[in-house]
Amino acid sequence: MANRILHKQLEQAYARGAAPAVLAYNRIDGPGSSLDLREFQQALWALPVVWRDSGDDAALSWTSHLPRTVGITIDTGTQVQALPFEPDRIGVRSVEYGTEVVGKPGEVIPTRENWLLKIIEAFGLSGVQFVLHNVRPGIQSSGLGGSATATTGVCILANELAGRPFSPSQLVSLASRTEQDLGVSLTGTQEQSNVVFGGVTDYVWFPWGLPSEPHSNYGSSIRRTLVAPDAYGEIESRMAIFHSGITRASTDVNSEWMKALGTPEGYRLHASKPAIAYGFAEALRLGRWELVLKAIRDYREVRTTLCGDYMAGAGKILGFAEARDCTAFPLGAGGGGGILIFGPNPEQVDCVRKDLCDTYREVPYRIMPKGHELMNLPMDKE
Repeated sequence: MANRILHKQLEQAYARGAAPAVLAYNRIDGPGSSLDLREFQQALWALPVVWRDSGDDAALSWTSHLPRTVGITIDTGTQVQALPFEPDRIGVRSVEYGTEVVGKPGEVIPTRENWLLKIIEAFGLSGVQFVLHNVRPGIQSSGLGGSATATTGVCILANELAGRPFSPSQLVSLASRTEQDLGVSLTGTQEQSNVVFGGVTDYVWFPWGLPSEPHSNYGSSIRRTLVAPDAYGEIESRMAIFHSGITRASTDVNSEWMKALGTPEGYRLHASKPAIAYGFAEALRLGRWELVLKAIRDYREVRTTLCGDYMAGAGKILGFAEARDCTAFPLGAGGGGGILIFGPNPEQVDCVRKDLCDTYREVPYRIMPKGHELMNLPMDKE
């Protein structure tokens, strides 16, 4: 009965040009990226003496050696739209990739190609097709968290259509585990949390949930806002994104980092990351731009030592940036794709931009205060 009502609502919404949708945003990462992967969260985490913000420690100094990631939400991403479909079927169609998968609820096999169908099925929906469309074409494999953004957008929209049975942290966990466990990519909880929560946010990861809070689980984090929306311009003027033009190999790079986690020297290098990530978060919070630069350089050096392929396609851009007293940071797992340029002085970043604009494609962006936007929801109030 519920799905028949939903199907009728979808038909009516589609007829008046108001199909329900979610716009899920991408993110810029930085020092701390890869610490959100399940293996790193678990390997580098130990119960701290103090585990909850007491309210008088704005720096959250007690978290300085815990796995953490800073997410900066930007105005690129994926729109996911729900359209009426065959009453006893579910479907997913990607406009950019020209793919479509269809299944019958209860009969969708758990394969890589069906990962988004399995999410829709998990919410007990039928008679609906989700159509995915990238906001900005031509920047696939850009290190901005595209596949996780799409996955989380599907989770959020399915959750809305099903009456919100899951909490935000549960959506993070559902998106992350489905994508990784079905072999779509090696992913953690950073991109998913960014879509759910958004802004310029510091995430401290708790891989088994928050202590003494039984309703939390994988995907839970302590979050703090590092920069308020009225100060986003300070970051935007010091950062630019360019695409190397080379397809990324994020899974390959992440696999090398995971292998290194199982060696004494590799573990030592990985264990140095949380302190650098903490320094990055604090420098952003306080607007100490020279320390932001140092954290990016230090983190990049550790990652490159662990896997040289991380810098594939980024060497020339790094050279241009360093020549202007700026630096570069391959986004995501590196291996090509999007590369972040950072400089303490906005004029220096503008110089790098001019140096690169004739050879590489810039990805313009604006920082967003939230990770997603709902459209034409709830349907029963239209």
